[in-house]
Amino acid sequence: MKEEIDLEQIKHIAKLANLPLTESELKRFAVQVSEIVEFNIGHIEKIVTKNVQATAHTLGVKNRVRADETRPGFATKEALQNAKATHQSFFKVKAILDFSADKESE
Repeated sequence: MKEEIDLEQIKHIAKLANLPLTESELKRFAVQVSEIVEFNIGHIEKIVTKNVQATAHTLGVKNRVRADETRPGFATKEALQNAKATHQSFFKVKAILDFSADKESE
């Protein structure tokens, strides 16, 4: 399976990761990410799954689940270190809900 990651996909990933990349970096990363995906898919395709029981099914078969295990999380300072904006100990983001229409109808 030869799946190449195109420049638009790399630009989208860079935007999501908030990485300001130059055009040459985007091209280089497109090649590198394609090679990484190809390498990993090659390994996955070699896995023998003939006798592996399914963990999810669309025909009413119940899912096999594992027990939840708690693990320590990040400290607040560590979690916020790459945030664009913070307020006190929280991420600061643009508003996604607009309640002005609700206030007008009252």
